[in-house]
Amino acid sequence: MIHASICTIGDEILIGQIVDTNSSRIARALGEAGIQTTRMLSIGDRRDDIIDNLRNELKINDIVLSTGGLGPTKDDITKAALATLSGSRQYVEHAGQLAIIHAFLHARGLDVLDINRAQALVPDTCEVIENKLGTAPVMVFRFPAEVFGHPAVLYALPGVPHEAIGAVPDILADIRSHFRTESIVHRNLMVFGLAESALSKKIAPWEDSLPEGMHLAYLPNMLTGVRLRLSLYGCTPEEGNARIQAEIDRLKPILGDLIYSETDDTLENAVGRLLKTSGKTLSAAESCTGGNIAHMITSVPGSSAYFLGSVTSYAVSVKEQVLQVPAETIERYGVVSAEVAAAMAEGVRKLTGSDYAVATTGLAGPGDDGTHPVGTVWIGVAGPHRTETETKVYHNDRIRNIERFTAAALDFLRKNIEKDLSI
Repeated sequence: MIHASICTIGDEILIGQIVDTNSSRIARALGEAGIQTTRMLSIGDRRDDIIDNLRNELKINDIVLSTGGLGPTKDDITKAALATLSGSRQYVEHAGQLAIIHAFLHARGLDVLDINRAQALVPDTCEVIENKLGTAPVMVFRFPAEVFGHPAVLYALPGVPHEAIGAVPDILADIRSHFRTESIVHRNLMVFGLAESALSKKIAPWEDSLPEGMHLAYLPNMLTGVRLRLSLYGCTPEEGNARIQAEIDRLKPILGDLIYSETDDTLENAVGRLLKTSGKTLSAAESCTGGNIAHMITSVPGSSAYFLGSVTSYAVSVKEQVLQVPAETIERYGVVSAEVAAAMAEGVRKLTGSDYAVATTGLAGPGDDGTHPVGTVWIGVAGPHRTETETKVYHNDRIRNIERFTAAALDFLRKNIEKDLSI
């Protein structure tokens, strides 16, 4: 198995000024190519730190990919650090990258300055993969076994995300021409409704019986649930998928409708697929979620095929006058109640003519109503066969509560649609 490390270079990452998206996207591409990422590391803009950290990574990995620090300004010092690390004696001009720089700047009506030409200068110890999307080339440094105890390759990429990711196919082609890669097969199951610890306890016997060499990872997210990732190394894709599928088939009866997808997915996507394939439509009536359910539903491309609209009925008067929630229902049971959630769902379903409707009413906080704790939500789902409600209580701040209310509502809606489709 080929092992790789991904290093991001730049103070802007360490101080939180920008978010590193390169590492996750590169790691995914490496995994799909049969290369195991063992470490991700962020390094500041200090020459000695760059050299020391990259040297350490090259000692324990076959491949190191660095991003950042290759720009034209004085704070971009990665190239100089790499020259020292590789024992370069001089810089040489790469004609192909220089031509790209000229074309790149002229297309934007800009003059080619000396500072721009300097980006085509590379240490004489490296090979170049031309960057067709920008001005800084990818530099490839190959180290023989006697340097780090094994052959190692360092790929230095620009930090601009679309340039870094755009270079990955060429880098993978280079890796394949110098290394023998093995397949890594990953499969995902999305589970909602159990915390990571409770899920682990529920599936412990199944997990303990997994075949040798098959690995399970728990990846929790309060908005999408727990992603269970099954991995198998050193096999063909066909063999790996077949072996993993056999274990998934054993797990399904244990988890039942807690599983909402067999791919890396979201609840809004899962709901959208159910509605689209069944030809059904949806509307929403939201109080405590303030339109967030509608936002999540409409974030899915093509949602106009099934989502008709929503009412953000924050005020009691809107619940009564627009959604036709009876005033006596609110007076008797309170705004935060199963009865009001059900009436809101039925009201917006009738108002829009949708097949399904989902509604929320609750307390996102801060401050309670004297009856219910902060973090209480009642969810109503009205459909062609029945109206159902459920309640949840979360213990987060206002924003997190709204997000969790939304996720719970989408999951409750998903289960109700699935129940109807199985009739």
